[in-house]
Amino acid sequence: MAILDVSYNTQEFEVRAEFDEKGRITHTCTKKICEILDKSGFVIIPHLLSDQEAKAGLKIVNDSIADPNREMSSFASQTDIRYRRRDFCPLPSTKPVISYATMLCQRLENVLGEYCGRTRQVLEISTMTSYFGSSHQYIHSDPEGVLCMFVAVDNVSPTQGGTLFVPGTHKFSGADMQYNGKVSLLMHLYQALSNFRILRYNLTNLWRIRKVVKPPILRKEFIERLFSRCFDNHQPNLARFILGKNAVFSLNFFDIFNIFRNWKAINETFRLVKTSPEKGTVILYRSDMLHAGPDNQSQSPRFFFGMSIARDIIFPKQWRDGYSPHASLLSQPISLSDLLDSHESVTNDYLSSEHQQSFMFESRI
Repeated sequence: MAILDVSYNTQEFEVRAEFDEKGRITHTCTKKICEILDKSGFVIIPHLLSDQEAKAGLKIVNDSIADPNREMSSFASQTDIRYRRRDFCPLPSTKPVISYATMLCQRLENVLGEYCGRTRQVLEISTMTSYFGSSHQYIHSDPEGVLCMFVAVDNVSPTQGGTLFVPGTHKFSGADMQYNGKVSLLMHLYQALSNFRILRYNLTNLWRIRKVVKPPILRKEFIERLFSRCFDNHQPNLARFILGKNAVFSLNFFDIFNIFRNWKAINETFRLVKTSPEKGTVILYRSDMLHAGPDNQSQSPRFFFGMSIARDIIFPKQWRDGYSPHASLLSQPISLSDLLDSHESVTNDYLSSEHQQSFMFESRI
């Protein structure tokens, strides 16, 4: 994105997966992962899954998208979802879905154990697919107290849009004492400045691609993106922006004044990093750090399998505001221990028999 200074170099945030005899991340690898996650708020773990295992996840995602009766999410951009520019949907608690989630959690057990108690709830299992013509999300943070997981079930190119992170913007004890106690102010100003640039980008890009995408952006969708009174915090909606009704992005006189006053400190303190993970890569991040889902500038869809696990007690309203659990997950909640102690393996429909052994782990009862 030309209007944002974004780094595509993610090497300092990567830890290549190493496994013990039980197929779990080793203690040495766990230590490296936790060090980066604690410092930066997110970590990238390449090669956690084999190509065959990633392919199994892609089949789960594609099967969910192909289901006309699937539940749709209540997060991301509602306008993008309504016009099929994104397809974000919670996954039902079927055997293939739970088996896949089990495999991921058991493989990452040593890492998850550092942040999430065994009794903590699985808040959401979902798919996140974006298509050409989707809008760039504003930089935001989700409800705190959650560890999120993005699984690249297919290769993600820079033009497809992985995830945008602002390293070091997560909350921890003493975080407010950084930069002479000005870190919260600087973070707010950096978020506002970046989102103003994203607003400009979305407006320019919307006009540029209005007749290029398939299906094309028709008059109704074009107007709804710009002037609709409907709730959507991730569109270049001028009406809600001018009225100050966008909960993610607003800009007032004092913000503008402080941005110019602290211009140097803002740009020296924070930076944007854009991920473009290879197939089989897993990204873990703390929900309270600043991040965003970029637009997809490619004709190829971008696929993610996602999970969110509570690190702390999550109040029901906070849970619904930030996440979209499937009705089956609400009716029969799942804890982390349910997955770690499970004997389930991915079914034959999703993984050929010669690769199933990689999903089997010893019982830890």
